[in-house]
Amino acid sequence: MSSSKKVITKEEWEKKLADVKIRKEDMNKLVMNFLVTEGYVEAAEKFQMESGTQPDIDLGTITDRMAVRKAVQCGNVEDAIEKVNDLNPEILDTNPQLFFHLQQQRLIELIRSGSVEEALQFAQEELAPRGEENHAFLEELERTVALLAFEDTASCPVGELLDVSQRQKTASELNAAILTSQSHEKDPKLPSLLKMLIWAQNQLDEKASYPRINDLVNATLEDPVT
Repeated sequence: MSSSKKVITKEEWEKKLADVKIRKEDMNKLVMNFLVTEGYVEAAEKFQMESGTQPDIDLGTITDRMAVRKAVQCGNVEDAIEKVNDLNPEILDTNPQLFFHLQQQRLIELIRSGSVEEALQFAQEELAPRGEENHAFLEELERTVALLAFEDTASCPVGELLDVSQRQKTASELNAAILTSQSHEKDPKLPSLLKMLIWAQNQLDEKASYPRINDLVNATLEDPVT
């Protein structure tokens, strides 16, 4: 290790951390923000009662939002579209990319179920016209239809479209749109703060040896490398 790096002992670091004052109310708001954004309605209700922290949206709307998200995650895209239109029809009316991705997911589910003729008809009637208007949509449509050319999806270069992760991706996009329509952040603040912590530690690594936090789950301070 370069001798130019300053070494900060664990005791010194813990003292510096203790000098940083963070209000409990701010920590509680951070927790509530995470629970609300990620849809943990029961946990949010209990946390509200125990801490007195008020959420910035009606907790009742979380149940509706999670029902929409769960429908997509289960492959019930038509049901999800109906539910989100019941919540706010403007969400899909004003977001053509999101609506295309939902329709694309419907096509994927038809292909997954082996409904080849229905899938081709759906692609031609519902997705092809949108692809003609948007080159990016056309490319995504072509990738999706390519699934029909392979009996064994394991050998298909776009086989990942049939993975559960694709459903999750579509569900997350829809969840973010609903949150935005409710004037709420589409992403929780906590992960962003953790990313900032990692970035700050990487910057500090170049200048000092200090008690690093490598275990983000337990926030354990490691002894500095000397």
